[in-house]
Amino acid sequence: MSATALFRSPDLRRIEAAAADQRLMQRAGRAGADLAVALRNDGDAPVLILAGPGNNGGDAFELARLLRERFLAVHVVFAGDAARLPPDAAEAFRRFTAAGGATCAAIPAGLRWSLIVDGLFGIGLARAITGACATLIEQANALAERDRCPLLALDCPSGLDADTGALHGAAIRASHTLTFIAAKPGLFTADGPDHCGQVTVAALDLDARTFGDPPGRLIARAQFADRLWPRPRNSHKGSYGNAGILGGAAGMVGAALLAARAALRLGSGRVYLGLIDEQAPPLDPLQPELMIRRPDRLLATELTALACGPGMGNNGEVIALIEAACGLDVPLVLDADALNRIAENGELRVAVKARRAPTLLTPHPTEAARLLDCHTRDVQRDRIAAAGELAARFDAHVALKGCGTIVAAPGGAWSINTTGNPGLATAGSGDVLTGIVTALLAQGWPAAQALPAAVHLHGAAAERLAARPGDSVGPIGLTAGEVIDGARACFNDWVRAAR
Repeated sequence: MSATALFRSPDLRRIEAAAADQRLMQRAGRAGADLAVALRNDGDAPVLILAGPGNNGGDAFELARLLRERFLAVHVVFAGDAARLPPDAAEAFRRFTAAGGATCAAIPAGLRWSLIVDGLFGIGLARAITGACATLIEQANALAERDRCPLLALDCPSGLDADTGALHGAAIRASHTLTFIAAKPGLFTADGPDHCGQVTVAALDLDARTFGDPPGRLIARAQFADRLWPRPRNSHKGSYGNAGILGGAAGMVGAALLAARAALRLGSGRVYLGLIDEQAPPLDPLQPELMIRRPDRLLATELTALACGPGMGNNGEVIALIEAACGLDVPLVLDADALNRIAENGELRVAVKARRAPTLLTPHPTEAARLLDCHTRDVQRDRIAAAGELAARFDAHVALKGCGTIVAAPGGAWSINTTGNPGLATAGSGDVLTGIVTALLAQGWPAAQALPAAVHLHGAAAERLAARPGDSVGPIGLTAGEVIDGARACFNDWVRAAR
């Protein structure tokens, strides 16, 4: 899955139409049957298959027929009308019944299942699932938990929007998803990861990329592998840039300290920290290498990258500081309170848009909603669209944080990150991400590589800490400060592995 292209429903419909003569439903059924046989957890228990009223139901009928040919006990619940099936699904139904298969209207009682297969609804679902189908979904989820058996979704878990990861009413909570032709973005962002389980792509003997460039992709190390080189022995601190962190108002100095520590430990040659709180200590006793300045002195320092926003607050000087930061000809990361002030101030929005050096925005969904003048639920309803709109509106590289962080570029390209775990849902986590991306920018990474690399590394660090044998850290109770050293260890591993 490391270089997986992502296609949305309209693109896939065009691909399906162009390959209509290639018996795709039979291929999907065969791929599903092969995986179903491998997933069954009890050789004697039957398989429960839910077949819906459309082509996803046709895939389920093909799978059911092939399982019966392998002498497996199969019970198919059909939530539709055979007379109203689409042509390909109707033909799959006829093949199933001609081979002796039968359907039932409800899940048989008194049986335990070795596997449950969801073939109710596939891609393109745009309405809430209610009524009898919602009941089937709830029953399937409960039975999979009761019997501790796998729940395999065909193409996309029913009730999940394959394009956005939003839920439409009741939704299957699959342990495995076999998605056809190409991967879909909704499987990897918003509610997708909680409902898809392990995702496998069955290409059905097609290469979706031959039908056009994919609109998006999953972030993979290959996208920035050319930046992962060992440092030459003949180097010095000036070789690795000057990172600046601007923020830390009274009561929020910790946010700026976390960002600065992350920037230092991820390789910046020097890190300058501009603290707004006039009562802040003149040094960080846990990281004395940081050079602490007043904000005006920081902005006068020769920097190679600047981050503005962690713990910035909203006192009288903040607007002027953000405006001055926007005027610097260096890559600029805008996060946290800087984003909130920009959302409130039209002149700042103009200043951000007018920048010539790279601009990077790292909002969480509520910050994104403020910038777009909408509700958080609107952002979460289509995270890809929201990230793309921010990138276009501010001519910036954007990381819309959350489950399946969306990274969008000004030209329209977007990608989804798959690393990370719930341990990152903790105070200061975003500040650490800001420090990581600022470190990469300070060392000369282009913004188009620095932002996805930082997001990917941030998540990989949390995974590494949670998986550490014997003394795992998290995901419950993982702290942002712990992520910094996890990211440093991951990054060094990446550099070693690349050579």
